[in-house]
Amino acid sequence: MSVQTATVRAPTTAPPGDRLALAIIVSCQLMLVVDATVMNVALPHIRADLGFSPTGLSWVMNAYTLAFGGLLLLGGRAGDIFGRRRLFMGGIALFTLASLAGGLATDARWLIAARILQGVGAAAAGPSTIALLTTTFTEPRRRIRALALLSAMASAGFAIGLVVGGLLTQAGSWRWVLFINVPFGVAALVLAPRHVREPERHPGRLEASGAVTATGGVAALVYGAIRAATHGWSDPASLATLTAGAALIGGFVAIQARSRQPLMPLRLFADRNRVVAYACCLLGPAAMMSMFYFLTQFLQSVRGYGPVATGFAFLPMAAGIFAMTRVVPVLLPRTGPKPLALIGAPLLLAGLLWLTRLNAESGYVSGLLGPMALVGLGGGFLFVPLTPVIMSTVAPADAGAAGGALQTMQQVGATLGLAVLVAVFGATVDGRPGTEAFVHGMSTAFTVSAGIIGAAFVVVAVGFRGRGRGGRPDGGRRQLGANGHSS
Repeated sequence: MSVQTATVRAPTTAPPGDRLALAIIVSCQLMLVVDATVMNVALPHIRADLGFSPTGLSWVMNAYTLAFGGLLLLGGRAGDIFGRRRLFMGGIALFTLASLAGGLATDARWLIAARILQGVGAAAAGPSTIALLTTTFTEPRRRIRALALLSAMASAGFAIGLVVGGLLTQAGSWRWVLFINVPFGVAALVLAPRHVREPERHPGRLEASGAVTATGGVAALVYGAIRAATHGWSDPASLATLTAGAALIGGFVAIQARSRQPLMPLRLFADRNRVVAYACCLLGPAAMMSMFYFLTQFLQSVRGYGPVATGFAFLPMAAGIFAMTRVVPVLLPRTGPKPLALIGAPLLLAGLLWLTRLNAESGYVSGLLGPMALVGLGGGFLFVPLTPVIMSTVAPADAGAAGGALQTMQQVGATLGLAVLVAVFGATVDGRPGTEAFVHGMSTAFTVSAGIIGAAFVVVAVGFRGRGRGGRPDGGRRQLGANGHSS
């Protein structure tokens, strides 16, 4: 029976147990993504309470990003080998305990240590969320819907984090930004054993050389980008760290090519559409993170918004992405990913170019509402299909590794992109104080962001195959088996 026939005959409503499993997994994924930005609006309060230095304060964000990004590949493969539900629950448990500890922090070092542990827990749980959805929803149409929702959570979670952070900080304390994770984490740990099925394990071992080079390489790239954002791209330590990271990643790829049990099977990159989707997962966050970084400062420092108003300013973007979770799963099996991405990239590009026209007097309705809506709709069309494209045809044994690679691309892209755009901003401002200089530097950064999305458009136009055949989002290509061959 063809996939298309199976899709037509299959019931469209998931069983109640599967819907609850979806709610548990997606909620946990949202919690992990939100923590990348939820602390942003709370940073001034954290600095006042715990006595952070101006430079040390950035590590409230960077400690989480570094641990999360550096360990994702390892976490993805560990789930394949040791059990995805087991690693998912272990990661959520560590993340929950670390959130509680961070909320109780009495000094800067305590909070940084808690943020590192949060990142470790997120790296263990994150890839397994994607893999668990892939194995829970086996019928193609339901799987596409589930993965599209997960992708939307990953894309809109940054904006939701700003809203949640602003509300909790203004209504209570910055500590509640961390405490809020605890009830959600506990609920997931209670419900997951009952409603999330443990997929078949794929016995193996974690190759030490691959684990060391992957973790060290990604961590070095992330740390080098973080340092370059502060010290500049000519800083010798930044350049040395980035070079070391690139060398370690090169060594990791060489090890994977000859390994019998690779941490990241290179057969994942045998599918052309999957490669393009991975590239977009790298380029998209590289362009988008600058929007959150600069616009939160613009709204608060230039326009005088409070934390709550700043968070709510991003809701049109989040709403646009979520709206696409209803549209994309219907269109993707019929059109394939290319037409959707070719609609999304220009809309996203138009939104970023519109943001370059902001000035100190720009009002929200006249200057920000339109771009936010375009970025949300464009981002939905471009990003929501990516997770289904990557995961829908992955062999079961490689689901965790594929999810880990996806989230690694997102984390590295966001960190490197922000570092580059902060450097562009700094070179444009060139030490000049004042609102006019800030707005000019921000506009220049948005121009470069638009260029990155332009590159993504070219990758999509040249790389993605045409309309999908047989109702499959991969253009009708056969699923890769565990040996890398078609099945």
